[in-house]
Amino acid sequence: MIHSLFIINNSGDVFMEKHWRSVINKSICDYFFEAQSKAANPEDIAPIIPTPHHYLINIYRNSLHFVAVVTTEVPPLFVLEFLHRACDIFEDYFADCTESTLKEHYVIVFELLDEMLDNGFPLAMEINVLKELIKPPNFLRTITDTVTGKSTSVGATLPTGQLSNIPWRRTGVKYTNNEAYFDVIEEIDAIIDKNGTTVIAEIQGYIDCLIKLSGMPDLTLTFINPRLLDDVSFHPCVRFKRWESEKILSFVPPDGHFRLMSYHIGSNNMVAIPLYLRHNISFREGSAGRFDVTVQPKQTMGKTVENVVLEVPFPKAVLNVTLTPSQGKYSFDPVAKLMTWDVGKIDTAKLPSIKGSISLQTGAAVPESNPTITVMFTISQMAVSGLKVNRLDMYGEKYKPFKGVKYVTRAGKFQVRT
Repeated sequence: MIHSLFIINNSGDVFMEKHWRSVINKSICDYFFEAQSKAANPEDIAPIIPTPHHYLINIYRNSLHFVAVVTTEVPPLFVLEFLHRACDIFEDYFADCTESTLKEHYVIVFELLDEMLDNGFPLAMEINVLKELIKPPNFLRTITDTVTGKSTSVGATLPTGQLSNIPWRRTGVKYTNNEAYFDVIEEIDAIIDKNGTTVIAEIQGYIDCLIKLSGMPDLTLTFINPRLLDDVSFHPCVRFKRWESEKILSFVPPDGHFRLMSYHIGSNNMVAIPLYLRHNISFREGSAGRFDVTVQPKQTMGKTVENVVLEVPFPKAVLNVTLTPSQGKYSFDPVAKLMTWDVGKIDTAKLPSIKGSISLQTGAAVPESNPTITVMFTISQMAVSGLKVNRLDMYGEKYKPFKGVKYVTRAGKFQVRT
């Protein structure tokens, strides 16, 4: 299935490689570097790169490229899912998944990859099972391993959940305070044309959970409007037949953090756009131009729009920009030609704006097109699709847990053409 994995940083260094079936020389990555050189952004590299004898399937996360090598026809989504799951597991173990973190915990990373795949096929991908097999690093264990020269991170016994029909949950879980938290997170991917008309808008949604419940609880989660969800993907703990027949999520949850489900709402359903830009960007013959952008909330159901950031990639002919923001701070990178405006929170009484002049290279041709503005924002306590949790019920245990639901809407790939 998966022969090898190469982890590559932004400088093009292969700083970690793992082989399961046979050793494949890292010169195979030359095909990846060739595709990388043709892409404008790291995210634009084709996820599947065919070579004469192999396929390279890759993802880009946390400024790292994870490149899996396969030699036979395999479902590419299976490999992509494995790569994303591996990143999630590293983040759970080490708090983040960066080059320095992976290098610091080199041994544990290799031990985890050994348990995740057996001869290239998935074996243990559940975080609860892995944490019983390989203990997460802590300060005391690191000192002990350094002094004794032995690794104490590998467990001596097989995980209890591995032998049951619920492998994602370990047995004998006990908590003093029993809690269940659900985060409904929705990301808006949208393209808005220069007249303010929505070209395309989609919602990628997730329900992330933090479950700290004793024993073996059986939960049911119901929604007020489950018909909104047409394209869904579930954690293996969800009983799919119950969802199909009643639109109820019934499951025995894993212990700790996990993603219960993800869903996609396409542009057939009207997606509310919570932010609107008034913009006037012009380039004149000679060496000057004007820049004027105002941000205003729209369809936010009275909620405050926070953490607003605008990124404007200017054409290469631009030398500098001299702007005055009414709120927040801006910076301009003269090499990448990228202007970043950190707006912060939007006050509806005084809409934030930024205006000023653009300096062009003398004698340079007037740019043919205006830049596309990328917008980032967060809206707390709002799910833009209108999805709402109705109730959470627990069976199989007698205690009453504390339950909490939080809604967050944020920008995914949100672009405004000017």
